[in-house]
Amino acid sequence: MIDPTVTPFGEWPSPITAASLVRGAVGIGECCVDGDDIWWAEARPDEGGRTALVRWRNGATEEVTPADAYVRTLVHEYGGGSWWVQNGAAYYVDVNDQRLRRLVPGQEPTFLTPEPGLPRSLRFADLRVDGQDRFVVAVRETHHGEGEPSNDLVAIPTDGSMEVRDLWGGTDFVSSPRLSPDSTQLAWISWDHPNMPWDSTRLHVASYGDGAIGEIALEVGNGTEAWVEPGWAPDGRLLACTDRDEWWNLVSITGDGELEPVVAGPFEVPTPSWVFGMQRWAITADHTVAAAGLATGDELIIDGRTISMPDATISSLQPAPGGVVYVGAGYGHESQVVKLHLEGPKVRREVLSSGRELPVEVGYLIEPESITFPTGGGEAVAHGLYYPPANPTHIGPADEAPPLLVLAHGGPTGQARRQLQLGILYWTSRGIAVVDVDYRGSTGYGRTYRRGLDGVWGIADVEDCVAAARYLASRGDVDGDRLMIRGGSAGGYTVLSALAFHNVFAAGASRFGVADLEALATDTHKFESRYLDTLIGPWPEAKAVYDERSPINHVDKFSAPMIVLQGDEDAIVPPNQSEMIVAALEERGIPVSYLLFEGEQHGFRKAENVIAALEAELAFFGAMLEFVPADELPPLDIRR
Repeated sequence: MIDPTVTPFGEWPSPITAASLVRGAVGIGECCVDGDDIWWAEARPDEGGRTALVRWRNGATEEVTPADAYVRTLVHEYGGGSWWVQNGAAYYVDVNDQRLRRLVPGQEPTFLTPEPGLPRSLRFADLRVDGQDRFVVAVRETHHGEGEPSNDLVAIPTDGSMEVRDLWGGTDFVSSPRLSPDSTQLAWISWDHPNMPWDSTRLHVASYGDGAIGEIALEVGNGTEAWVEPGWAPDGRLLACTDRDEWWNLVSITGDGELEPVVAGPFEVPTPSWVFGMQRWAITADHTVAAAGLATGDELIIDGRTISMPDATISSLQPAPGGVVYVGAGYGHESQVVKLHLEGPKVRREVLSSGRELPVEVGYLIEPESITFPTGGGEAVAHGLYYPPANPTHIGPADEAPPLLVLAHGGPTGQARRQLQLGILYWTSRGIAVVDVDYRGSTGYGRTYRRGLDGVWGIADVEDCVAAARYLASRGDVDGDRLMIRGGSAGGYTVLSALAFHNVFAAGASRFGVADLEALATDTHKFESRYLDTLIGPWPEAKAVYDERSPINHVDKFSAPMIVLQGDEDAIVPPNQSEMIVAALEERGIPVSYLLFEGEQHGFRKAENVIAALEAELAFFGAMLEFVPADELPPLDIRR
């Protein structure tokens, strides 16, 4: 074994290149069980970021969608739930026109929804097919050309007649239409402004038949609880998750609205409904299986027993013959499609698809340390995942500590991902420590913690990121003079606020971050248009608070260099948000780089843009913190 070479932190050569993050990468998303066949969605950066549908049958896999298909819905802009499979036929929405199609493998797709007058103005999501294969029940979002779009439930004939039938409307939002096993009842979730689906929602049930529903038979929701992920057991019981008792647990609901615990404990079964189609529990004829979200990663609860799996993140649980199927990722592997065979008391894990072969050796892999640290004064604490530098061929000088990159996730009700992320190992393998912060407001620690950002966005989250960096510096893990911070979307706002209101970080990277809260409140999409009512205060009554919390109004306080990255088609955080902060930094003479990516929306999906963004951040941080990356990086325009 060769002794590692002593090399300055940040300058370690690494086989984990930006290109290796996307070369052959397969982002496995939702899965669906159709008899003995297993289907799933694959996002492919190498193919322009498009999503394809893949079928597993008798041990063989094949793509079923046409080569030019891009399976993605734009409902709520974030999408999700854009496809479903039943009795051999796939139903999916294509991103290019948002029309629903029916696809029998080997045949041409059939359109099920009409072409609207305005491009992509009729959008569909969260698909389910009734037991007779006659109708697709779905969420429809209608864009009228001006004003807010409307969201309602519809039934879409599968015969191609395009006579879309209205089922239910009248609320600002709907989601999760779920048919009972005999297709005689329909359950769904609704909520209204200013709530988000993790604040306060209602669970409805009505009779269903032949593309129509009857009167509401059950409505549950006390105004202070969030219902998510409804569904039905094979015996006809209605189940859903609620945080009525602090934690998002799975319960069954009787006909008169009484709740009975099914999977309960100090953990969260679901995740926030940023996208449609999420499912983290399943019930077979003989077994109940649910994911339990813990600080260290997911565990599976099977018939009341906690079972450890090599999957720290589990999603899209679906019942299957002999067990369940799910998508799982761990610290040692990327997303996989897994069938869990439940054979009496035994559990057997079978990987149906493991994506690509990892472009990294075991010595570069890290299972992070779960940390909890004091923050904000008083007794408040926050959480995070700490990744120390790791490279089997290089170590840093004994008298130095590594620089630290602080990650602020989006949402802000998101969560640090408990799984292998080559994007994090890209930094750690070069000698840069990383902490992924679960600041107050994050999911996974109960309703109280999740509501801990109400009214204090831009304050508490920033305090927690600062506290994480100082905590690790105080332990001696990192160099307190070489601290960097990076975030996207809501995390980008945290970055901007940290650099405007705290003199802690030496440099920052904002990906499509919010600079002007007023602009966000008055110029964003429907789903998030009232989100700030909770996080900041009602608009325009709380205008003074919006002004005070907006980094763009405090450019005189910026002193740290920054790189800003943005997609030119972003409807959630429009480019003008990034351009305002770049102009302000330029005016003050603070080093800044700005990259605007053509054809990208909220998040970068194209391989060439993923590569360019990451390499630019490395080049920028190196230039600002005075380390020289070993990589051959493209030249970067740093405006000084």
